[in-house]
Amino acid sequence: MSFVHVTAGAASNPGFVLYSAQGYDSAMVKAFNATHPGFTVTLNDNSTGPLLQQIQAEGSNPKWGALWVDGAAAFAELDKKGMLVKNSVPSVSFNALGSANVPTDKSFTPTGLTVVGALCYDSSQVSAGQVPSTWAQLTETQYQGLGMNDPSQSGPTFPLIAGVMTYLAKYKSGSPAHAVKVGEDYFKSLYQNALVVNATNGVTLGAMASQQISMAIIQSSACYGDILNGSFPTLKVKYLNFSVALPSVIGIDAKQPPIVRKDAKKFVAWVMSRAGQHAMQLGDPQGDSLFWPVIQGEKPSNAIIPSLASTHAITINPYVWGPLESRINTWFDDTIVNG
Repeated sequence: MSFVHVTAGAASNPGFVLYSAQGYDSAMVKAFNATHPGFTVTLNDNSTGPLLQQIQAEGSNPKWGALWVDGAAAFAELDKKGMLVKNSVPSVSFNALGSANVPTDKSFTPTGLTVVGALCYDSSQVSAGQVPSTWAQLTETQYQGLGMNDPSQSGPTFPLIAGVMTYLAKYKSGSPAHAVKVGEDYFKSLYQNALVVNATNGVTLGAMASQQISMAIIQSSACYGDILNGSFPTLKVKYLNFSVALPSVIGIDAKQPPIVRKDAKKFVAWVMSRAGQHAMQLGDPQGDSLFWPVIQGEKPSNAIIPSLASTHAITINPYVWGPLESRINTWFDDTIVNG
């Protein structure tokens, strides 16, 4: 966990604490603080799972002013509990990707989009002709040792699990109980096929680099980042019959005093400005900055990012799946990780 400490001279209005799991968050906070002297943003950087656990532990005495992580499901659950400021989305020109991820009550803001469920594979172990084309094929014996992340640690992984449940069960509305059962059976099949679960993207990619596994279903930006930084020259990316759209999302704590909420809104507005979006694309150029923009007129930062249509991305309903996140994550850890 790293912190950007509050500087002196702003005691009357110290600003707020940003809880974030974004690779570009430190650069964003530094850029904002350098150009907005009225208050200071303090960064609490960690993986998504620990941040959400910290928010839960703080209860009625929250320390966070804003939360910025991948996936809208956790925000939908916070919104249902009355923990987010409604109508907090800045007035910006969203493109279709952005508009599709703005909730009706505008309680959280999509800031960019990656996908989760990209199939990353080591071409020195698996040739292009050997790579599967569908999720159903991943349960076949020739694909033993597939890797993925732990949803209790990795923010993108619960949306992945919810997306698998949605797609395989052809879920559209009503009770998701059947979709949950279908998805649980699928992940049990992967487990029986020697699924390897690690904490986060970096650990999973490290396992592939050391040839403990040959392929993994993880976040698109993590795969592209390792290709661009030269650490994994044999890494390739393929999209199966579906992936899951993964918005990066920021929301503001409704339990904070008005001055804190006001400052947090200023930060969110800056993030969604041209300057803020540019800083996002520069802040982690071989990682989380490899996203599809949600603002009209903005383009991806690197040509390695394909058209979103090529990813076959589906969108999950965060208000359906958010309330189920804790239970499904517990099931996954009990049955798959520690089974």
